[in-house]
Amino acid sequence: MIYNMAKLKLRGKDLIKIGYPQGKVIGIAINKMLEHHKKNSKKWVLAQLKEILTDPESFLDHPQYAMIAEALSEPQKESENELMDSPADFQLFGEEHIEEGAKDQLFTALKLPVSVSGALMPDAHYGYGLPIGGVLATENAVIPYGVGVDIGCRMCLTMYDMPVGKLKGEREKFKTILRENTRFGGKEVFQQPSSSEVLEREEFKTIKVVRDLKDRAWKQLGSSGGGNHFVEFGEVTLTDEQNELGLPAGTYLGILSHSGSRGLGANIARHYTKMAMQSCPLPSQAKHLAWLSLDSQEGQEYWLAMNLAGDYASACHHDIHERMSKAIGERPLAMVENHHNFAWKEQLPDGREVIVHRKGATPAGKGVLGIIPGTMSTEGFIVRGKGNQASLQSASHGAGRAMSRRQAKRSFTESAVKNHLREMGIELIGGGLDEAPMAYKNIHEVMNSQRDLVDVIGRFQPRIVRMEG
Repeated sequence: MIYNMAKLKLRGKDLIKIGYPQGKVIGIAINKMLEHHKKNSKKWVLAQLKEILTDPESFLDHPQYAMIAEALSEPQKESENELMDSPADFQLFGEEHIEEGAKDQLFTALKLPVSVSGALMPDAHYGYGLPIGGVLATENAVIPYGVGVDIGCRMCLTMYDMPVGKLKGEREKFKTILRENTRFGGKEVFQQPSSSEVLEREEFKTIKVVRDLKDRAWKQLGSSGGGNHFVEFGEVTLTDEQNELGLPAGTYLGILSHSGSRGLGANIARHYTKMAMQSCPLPSQAKHLAWLSLDSQEGQEYWLAMNLAGDYASACHHDIHERMSKAIGERPLAMVENHHNFAWKEQLPDGREVIVHRKGATPAGKGVLGIIPGTMSTEGFIVRGKGNQASLQSASHGAGRAMSRRQAKRSFTESAVKNHLREMGIELIGGGLDEAPMAYKNIHEVMNSQRDLVDVIGRFQPRIVRMEG
């Protein structure tokens, strides 16, 4: 974390280099030095801190340094990592659409000693650890719950040279294709799962928690999760003649899928979150934001496991689209794929390397393509990132929930949802009241709030949707 107050720029990493133990003492020391010596040079401040570290007992009565000395004198294993007094730099997009709980979660994350900067996307809502739609850059640290449970959850769109009118004229045929070639939830799997190179990765041999999950990963290959995950047929309209897909503007039949890394990612997340919370105790309001240093063995293990889970999620999507393509008898003209619930090593404009966590946020680097879906009844968008640094080169990952799942179940009836879908020309297979389109924010308002983050090059209108159930 960097503090820009007058001349002094001080980071937790600077204190660790001179011997300070990880824990609340780093936060106390930085806060005290910024309070009393913000106009002094970094070299002078570090020399003072080194002197306190060498003989903390001599400073227990010091008017400025007593708290630092006391923290150094405490048994470190029993201490908590203290939060900073003020948050790191941040930017909110579409603040009027964001609930206070999500803002509070981001502000808490921005006070971690390892935090550098953050942003909140217009689809944001309350989650665990980071809010959904939260983006956080940290220094040499990865937060398992900042990534999320469904590691590498992603969108994947394929486009075909087929008349979109077939989706209405041959509706039952396409519904059958969806039923026969997709699997959802914790129990549905294919009797003969496909093979994939990702299952031969070295991590399945060298990391115990991953090795124990290999059989489950093989069985679930090509399947989708529950909740808001889906596979759907729809109409793709490309509006940009100069698009990176190499396709002329026009209308195409499309298949869009949304799912993640299944049991593999969920169990990796739980294992390393527990490990982080044990090694990095935090105040109760921030306990799910415990981090792993990338200098530690545990941090390196999680990083490898996280990347494996992300690649596994991609392999699941490719398997879905291969099955669907074979069933409709067409090869795709193009594919667009992007993921969220992940952490990336990226560089800030000043050259510093940071770990950017995007929990429910889409990468939107300059020229990077992605898909931002709406709901099962409203259009989604194919976008090109603008590389806006204020959002840490990120955008929303969807419309975002306007109400919780429990609230949605209490608010809507099956008949009301069916009538809405009928009016919108949508055929739904499965799905629950918690995923009612009315439980989500207005996707057009969300997109309007991020015009500085992405350009729209196309749209996707769902027509036949399959979800769990």
